[in-house]
Amino acid sequence: MVNGTFKNLPIIALDFPNGGEAEQFLNNFDGQQLFVKVGMELYYQAGAEFIKALKDNGHMIFLDLKLHDIPNTVHRAMKVLAGLSVDMVNVHAAGGSEMMKAAIHGLEEGTKAGQTRPALIAVTQLTSTSEEQMQREQLINCSIDKSVLHYAMLARDSGLDGVVCSAFEAAAIEKNAGSGFLRVTPGIRMAGNNSNDQKRIVTPSDARDMGSSMIVIGRPVTQAEDPVLSYGKVLTEWER
Repeated sequence: MVNGTFKNLPIIALDFPNGGEAEQFLNNFDGQQLFVKVGMELYYQAGAEFIKALKDNGHMIFLDLKLHDIPNTVHRAMKVLAGLSVDMVNVHAAGGSEMMKAAIHGLEEGTKAGQTRPALIAVTQLTSTSEEQMQREQLINCSIDKSVLHYAMLARDSGLDGVVCSAFEAAAIEKNAGSGFLRVTPGIRMAGNNSNDQKRIVTPSDARDMGSSMIVIGRPVTQAEDPVLSYGKVLTEWER
């Protein structure tokens, strides 16, 4: 599970095309320990060696690869990812209960002796997905809130530690799944920021007040003129 010391830290999305640019960004923080998210683009370019370098520098890592495949494949992949000593990984809840249970088993088998297995969370509906789009393209004929809650409860009943969700669904998930079930909210923007490709976005204080237990923020920090100052503002607002 996620270390309590780091649980209150905003997660910085390292959405860079290569490890060199990510390292240049991290150098701004002069040894400060961070909770960072490594997504598909960066991981596929920089690989496991970059993950090892982040761990050597004391950072916590959310490895955001959103696995979604047959249970056996996900089981074997998670066994490999657990060996990287990352702190959190994820799957798509749409892969089903059997797949999610296989993911847990893979993480347990791959976690090194004396270490805690990575937290496993499930993607419900992407924050880039609108309700109209979900209904039209996925043929899910209910509200997006109901779809997210359904996936969240499926994930909880499958033994997962939490879900990725927007802040708009966080309170309902907490009420139904319990306060210990993680509600990790991406799409965070500061007041006045461009929403870019995110549809369901909120500020750090909004997310806190609406029931998110962790937040992920990218461009408002990574593309800021002063990333350290911008991160400090996010941290202050999140902790307030």
